Amino acid sequence: MHQSPTDPLSIIRAIDQQVAHVWMVRTFLKHADESEDDEELRDIVRDLYDFILAVGPLNEVDDPSGYLKMAKKKIGKLKRATALYEEIQPEVSGHTNFQMAARSLRLAVDQIAALIETSKLLKPRPNDT
Repeated sequence: MHQSPTDPLSIIRAIDQQVAHVWMVRTFLKHADESEDDEELRDIVRDLYDFILAVGPLNEVDDPSGYLKMAKKKIGKLKRATALYEEIQPEVSGHTNFQMAARSLRLAVDQIAALIETSKLLKPRPNDT
């Protein structure tokens, strides 16, 4: 079992690892034929991308507190998109790929949310605003 990160940089690195999973689910759903005729599925794809775009690539992060602030701002939308996908997934397709996408997305989003909660427990440092 992994030890929980205890500083902002470690937390954003751990979030970024989970964002890679969200990206793969998003890419799978975006390119699935089922997305062509399903507006809700396209909305989910957009909402996943919104979170990914908001936090941005880890290698471009100058300010861990800014990254965490944006992640906190966008996590609700990411959670709602995940819940909606879990709800509609059986109607979209019963194929194992879609089922696994739902499981993978849930695991990644739960981990991101837990990491954000952990970040709230950190004491701010003097240069963190």
